[in-house]
Amino acid sequence: MALKGPVAVIAGAGTGKTRAITHRIAYGVDTGLYKPQEVLAVTFTTRAAGEMRGRLSQLGAPGVQARTFHSAALRQLRYFWPQYYGGDLPEIISSKFALVAGAARRVGVRPDNAIVRDLASEIEWAKVSNVVPDEYTRRAAGRSVGDLDLGDVGAAFRAYEDIKREQRKIDFEDILLFTAGMLDGDERIAAQVRSQYRWFVVDEFQDVNPLQSTLLDLWLGGRSDVCVVGDPYQTIYTFAGASPAALRTFANRFDDATRVELVRNYRSSPQIVAAANAVFSGSQRTGVTLQPQNPAGDPVDYTGYADEASMAEAVADEIVALNRRGVPYRESAVLFRINAQSEAFEEALGSRGVPFMLRGVEGFFQRAEVRQAVTLLRGAAAAAESGDLMGDVRAVLSGMGHPDEAPKGTGAARDRWESLHALTTMAADFVEADPNATVASLVADLERRAEAAHAPTADGVTLATFHSAKGLEWDAVFCTGLHEGMLPIVHAQTPEAIEEERRLFYVGVTRARRHLYLTWATARTATARTKRSPTRFLDPLLPANHAARASRSSDRKVRTCPVCGQVLATAADRKRGRCADCPVTYDEGLYERLRTWRTEIASDRKVPAYVVFNDNTLKLIAEVKPSDAPALLRISGVGRRKLEEFGESVLAIVGEPG
Repeated sequence: MALKGPVAVIAGAGTGKTRAITHRIAYGVDTGLYKPQEVLAVTFTTRAAGEMRGRLSQLGAPGVQARTFHSAALRQLRYFWPQYYGGDLPEIISSKFALVAGAARRVGVRPDNAIVRDLASEIEWAKVSNVVPDEYTRRAAGRSVGDLDLGDVGAAFRAYEDIKREQRKIDFEDILLFTAGMLDGDERIAAQVRSQYRWFVVDEFQDVNPLQSTLLDLWLGGRSDVCVVGDPYQTIYTFAGASPAALRTFANRFDDATRVELVRNYRSSPQIVAAANAVFSGSQRTGVTLQPQNPAGDPVDYTGYADEASMAEAVADEIVALNRRGVPYRESAVLFRINAQSEAFEEALGSRGVPFMLRGVEGFFQRAEVRQAVTLLRGAAAAAESGDLMGDVRAVLSGMGHPDEAPKGTGAARDRWESLHALTTMAADFVEADPNATVASLVADLERRAEAAHAPTADGVTLATFHSAKGLEWDAVFCTGLHEGMLPIVHAQTPEAIEEERRLFYVGVTRARRHLYLTWATARTATARTKRSPTRFLDPLLPANHAARASRSSDRKVRTCPVCGQVLATAADRKRGRCADCPVTYDEGLYERLRTWRTEIASDRKVPAYVVFNDNTLKLIAEVKPSDAPALLRISGVGRRKLEEFGESVLAIVGEPG
């Protein structure tokens, strides 16, 4: 109902901000204060703009302009370009890649794909931050673009701008830059635009970059009828120029600003809301404290695993169990920090026949560097092998320019390194399982993994990074890989960078409606010597000590020993499934017979043993002793595909006399 003057809406996660702001606009139209054609609602994605237009139309305000920053600016630029700049609007390039590659070559920078992608991203940051090429080196102090010298980056930036001018082309950032320059340089044009738009609404204001902020100020022209909406706790794009200060300092720019807080969370259970609120305990609070509106649900599940493979297997088992309880696969999501983490979940879900889709992530075995590496390994297998599998793998990857040490910072170069490093880890696991393994057997295993994950589907489990999950929600969310060095990411060294990682964790937590699982692995592989600790962001969520954990707050779920009921405090206990000094609850003789059978199957198929069944599944079989296929299918870790492949053999072993 605050229709005039500056308004700041601080909208917490799941509080229905789109509903609130579209009703606000529709109310302004209904009262007669707003003429629909005088309202400009700006958001960040075409999808969000379309959703806003659809809702406004249903509410009786179909004439309101709901656009992205680029769409609104381009509309004005197309109209006024001949008048201000002269001639026709230059061609707008759909991708910077070719021009950036040409600029890199012009200044002597090796233009491989990863470097070009990172340069393109850095040029975008510079332009939206109002940084020109001549100022880049000074203004970019502290930033990194792979292993490039900042002077070389600035030179490539300058060459890129030169090539665009030579070819009479502009990019997406230029649309905003040229529009801002036009409005700032011609008062008559600015007056025409301002007479068109009287009322402004800006969604996701926490993601506004300096160039967009400049353009908004030029649209306003000193007026204050603007409503900004956002959540400072969901600012996760500072690497692209956004800043949480934009929303936080709005009231400083407008002394008479009305502040409205949306705090009622309609998305998540009280247990999940409590976890979300706890994420910022002990840190500077800039957002709202959420108030749950839904009935109580399941406790949040906090579980650590011995290694990443065990974590992926357990997550897949739980997704299958949820599905049997009525949660559709499309309502489950597995979230992780970086793209390279997807492979373990692709395989675990694929081996169980669980459909999945990748969002904002390219399938591991579809990535260009992985395809190239597998092709080269296949060629090495056809040649004479040295007998040293790890040596052969390192030689192939070294030939691709893969160093032992990770490159600095983030970006495409780091993503490429992580993917190839994941192949090295797979090879090491393969050698651990079979010391006589060859390159040929490794290639066969990689092809089997690729085949198991070859058919993603739009009606399956979502695999996504935390960044690409923003704005989405599911019934069940698994936030995975929650260990130091991954979240916060290892190169987040400053307090500001750490807080951004905390906000990223918050975004992941608040995607869940009914079921939330927070998981980590204490080591990358089962044989790794380096142990990892859970992320510091879990400190305010987890009980402070083992005694507190044993009390099991009703809103927190931790793994306990099925024999004595105590919390499984160590990775070894969790992997064992019970305390070390507690008696087993399963038939140990049957368990050993199942393990022997599994070893033979794994050896014949040249795959790691856990691909057949993991230890926990075998223990459950040895405890339950299923007598038929339906009973075997009810055991966690036994999907329909594995039932078809191994069910008859397993039931025969169970039926043997002890």
